[in-house]
Amino acid sequence: MGTTTQPDTHDLIVGIDLGTTNSLVAAFVDNKPIVLGSEDEQITPSVVRYEDERVVVGRDARDRAVEFPKQTITSIKRLMGRSLADAQDDAAYLSYDIAEGQNNTARAVLPSGKAVSPQEVSAEILKALRDKASSALGREVSKAVVTVPAYFDDAQRQATRDAGRLAGLDVVRIVNEPTAAALAYGLGTGKETEAKTVAIYDLGGGTFDISILRLTPAAQEGQTSFFQVIATAGDTHLGGDDIDQRLVRLFLDEIRETLGLDASVADLDAFGPETRRALIGFAESVKMKLSTEDSASIRIDLGQGRAYERSVSRDELETLMTPWVDRTIAACERAIASAKRAPGGGESLAIDSVILVGGSTRVPLVRKRVAEFFGLEPYTALDPDRVVALGAAVQAGIMSGGAKGMLLLDVIPLSLGIETQGGAVAKLITANSTVPARATEMFSTSVDGQTSIKINILQGEREMAEHCRALGEFHLSGLPPMPAGIPQLQVEFLVDASGVLAVSAHEKRSGKRASLQVIPNHGLSRDEIDAIEADSFKHAREDMTRHRVVDLVVNSKLDVKWIGERLAKFGDKLEPDDRATLEGLLTKLGKFIANAEADWQSVNADEFYKTKQSLDEASVRLQEIGIAESLKED
Repeated sequence: MGTTTQPDTHDLIVGIDLGTTNSLVAAFVDNKPIVLGSEDEQITPSVVRYEDERVVVGRDARDRAVEFPKQTITSIKRLMGRSLADAQDDAAYLSYDIAEGQNNTARAVLPSGKAVSPQEVSAEILKALRDKASSALGREVSKAVVTVPAYFDDAQRQATRDAGRLAGLDVVRIVNEPTAAALAYGLGTGKETEAKTVAIYDLGGGTFDISILRLTPAAQEGQTSFFQVIATAGDTHLGGDDIDQRLVRLFLDEIRETLGLDASVADLDAFGPETRRALIGFAESVKMKLSTEDSASIRIDLGQGRAYERSVSRDELETLMTPWVDRTIAACERAIASAKRAPGGGESLAIDSVILVGGSTRVPLVRKRVAEFFGLEPYTALDPDRVVALGAAVQAGIMSGGAKGMLLLDVIPLSLGIETQGGAVAKLITANSTVPARATEMFSTSVDGQTSIKINILQGEREMAEHCRALGEFHLSGLPPMPAGIPQLQVEFLVDASGVLAVSAHEKRSGKRASLQVIPNHGLSRDEIDAIEADSFKHAREDMTRHRVVDLVVNSKLDVKWIGERLAKFGDKLEPDDRATLEGLLTKLGKFIANAEADWQSVNADEFYKTKQSLDEASVRLQEIGIAESLKED
């Protein structure tokens, strides 16, 4: 395409779809979003080759990956914000080596021994997109809206932002991919006058998201259209790459059985990097061909005059893919259930349209299963490869002032909270809360003379810290020693519009403050999202009871301490019966505490609570005496 210039009256912001397999850059020009680049160059493969003197990005790097397997980095998005342990399942299918870097993060290792982080590799892709946009628009590009999977956690979002900074881009907003697709869809159906509930099924090369949105068009010209995310679910490690790996496994198993090779040959590690890269390439081509044809043939040269040949039918591929597609449908079920619990949802919630996003939605089985689940034929007028970039450009247009009359309301995928005494979780912001979101809660200490407080930030749906994901921790130190329960610690969570969390704490009596931009060391592993949500439902009653008992222990300990101290000091001023009652209740509550700490399941939480309440009520007279005596002393 020729050079296109945005009006100078608007800030220049582009929209970028940074994908696992392919990436695109788009802009909002002449009141509409367009993907930048000539027709055959709009899609940039997310592949980077490192040479001695230069870095090659895109098509050439992808096409020559077999020649330079160790130097060519693919599917780097799967390593963003993840630990080496999280990445082990992918390691055997990568032609390049990976190792552990700083902060327990996975990094690609080049033949020279140099380790490059996922942020650095992603930055090279972003630089190529930035240069393409600058050339197409005739202006230097320095700001961008970048899309990420809806289920990217704080580490992965921050890693994306860091990649932008390394590429010379100010990432002004991070937008969830399915939400961006809804923006593009909503703009394309702008003549609608009725509100719609839309499902965005986004299945790309490495990730899957399902989001339920409510699109409310402006009642009349000049008013605002709303794009509100109601619920989201997904998996940051589920995409087309997994099908490629299943096909490779099929080929390897048959190579061993058909040609009578040693069992070690069935392991991908037994092959050199060139062969590993070639096998993945064969799997990709077979998968793509079977999206339009009934069969696809391959021939793999094993060396020494040996070869493996076979034809793969679409039926065979669909058999391999069924468990993979089942996982996406299960996520759809969770999203629908969450949407019905959201304000305005309810049992009457009806999906009006289903939009397919991501290259993997071209697979016939995927389209068939989606149509069956929702009872709707998916909307396919939008190109699944380009729709996310177009939506990112719409959001860029909104932020630059070029696109008017639209407001995007997104959500966070998982609850956020802090660990409290006893290992319980106090949730400050719950899953599917609209962002930006802010929440504050007051806490105190449980030990006399405590001069520092450790704040452990957690993400997840369970009630106990051990079952949630630790995002980070920080210490508020330098507090003056005070009795337990006296400090007033106000903790504030702030999730910005990009879904990135910041935490601050303020001890009000001393004035001490601390804050933290939460950057966890690694992201969520393959099945953690599924496990987090499934466990939250499976263990809901048990978790709530345990949380209740833990809270009772913490609060009862404070009661026993304070009432015990006052009883020792002023007990002789009580009536004998009142004193005996207090002593009996203190003993009884002490036994509840001891039993709960030994085995929380053995404790009747209702009786525990009643005993604490009885002690509180019985201590009223003692408190009155204590106040009166204090006044006399003054």
